[in-house]
Amino acid sequence: MKTARNKMKEATSLLMSLMLVAGLSGNAMAAPATPAGQAVTSATTQPATAETPAPASGDATPAPVMQPAPTEATPVIPTDLSVMGMYHHADVVVKTVMIGLLLASVVTWALLFSKGAEVFTGKRRMRREFDALSSVRTLDEAAEQAESFAASSTSAQMIRDAQNELELSAGSTDNNGIKERTGFRLERRVGAAGRHMGRGNGILATIGAISPFVGLFGTVWGIMNSFIGIAQTQTTNLAVVAPGIAEALLATAVGLVAAIPAVVIYNIFARTITSYRHQVGDVAAQIILLQGRDLDLAASEGDAPRGQTGQLRVG
Repeated sequence: MKTARNKMKEATSLLMSLMLVAGLSGNAMAAPATPAGQAVTSATTQPATAETPAPASGDATPAPVMQPAPTEATPVIPTDLSVMGMYHHADVVVKTVMIGLLLASVVTWALLFSKGAEVFTGKRRMRREFDALSSVRTLDEAAEQAESFAASSTSAQMIRDAQNELELSAGSTDNNGIKERTGFRLERRVGAAGRHMGRGNGILATIGAISPFVGLFGTVWGIMNSFIGIAQTQTTNLAVVAPGIAEALLATAVGLVAAIPAVVIYNIFARTITSYRHQVGDVAAQIILLQGRDLDLAASEGDAPRGQTGQLRVG
């Protein structure tokens, strides 16, 4: 019994000794693991720190990563947005359109002063001449009155036409035929006077009709360039594209500046020239009236053959 008990004690002591030895060995093997792990961690992190670029000397804050450095493609926003500034920054095509419209506007105002003076002077002269012819009774007296008219006066020319028709129709007994031929010649004279006075009015009509469309062409061209600039700069910032659009719209504004006065002046001249034609027609009717009276008086008195009256020359 003692021997078995002693063997049991020895086995228990041996087992405890083995467990103690195993525990000490585990602690001895686990102790060096921590420094090795730290070494690996520091080894993996240290190179990253070494590769980080140091900031330049004197520059405390690094440049933002998302903002690229200015290049040649960076759009330049014009600061002068006045009319002249927008003109200088406009495209060459838009500049050409605006210059052409400004020249058309100059032509419009030049026609206003030159043609206006001619039309109003002609109307005043025709009114004076009609009043002078209204106070005479025969074509001979009208010829005497015409000596005070200007040499290029339409009234004086029509009086000469009436006298010339009487001379060419000398010996004719058809008074109505003489009147008709004289009326035809005076009618042509009235038409020529109206056409002469209407010269330049077609230019005003053309300027008033096409100037808005020419300005619109410049606007379309400028806006097209603005959209091309948007595509190139890849930005929809209104501050970048607004100056180009404003320059394009300036062409339309210049077109309206050229067109509106041209249309107004054309309408004024059209009414004034029509009134002038009516005045010339009144003078022609007065001359036919005087010629017919002379023919009737000559026929009733049985004087010289018809067509011989009114042979006085107009000086």
